[in-house]
Amino acid sequence: MVVNRFEIYIVSLDPVKGSELRKTRPCVVVSPDEINHNINAVIITPMTTSSKQYPTRISVEFQGKKRLIVLDQIRTIGKSRLVKKVGKVNHKTGEKIVAVLKEMFAL
Repeated sequence: MVVNRFEIYIVSLDPVKGSELRKTRPCVVVSPDEINHNINAVIITPMTTSSKQYPTRISVEFQGKKRLIVLDQIRTIGKSRLVKKVGKVNHKTGEKIVAVLKEMFAL
């Protein structure tokens, strides 16, 4: 399966533990294409319609709903959890994702 950065997939996140976002939901692939094209895992971040706004969350409209890309819940998953591709974030949103990730992981 060819997966590219910033594509949105429906992902089966269960089973989870604790306060991890659960159920099957849209998620954005944030791993670089070098990873996406060469190993059987991808790094994703879930999207939600019901959550609090934090600096690590980016507001977007997707499939007619206001959603948050929840960058504080990123995780690595096997590609077998990807149910189907449903879209891609635009360039501006991709830039915001990278900027927040850089800030989150900066020294």
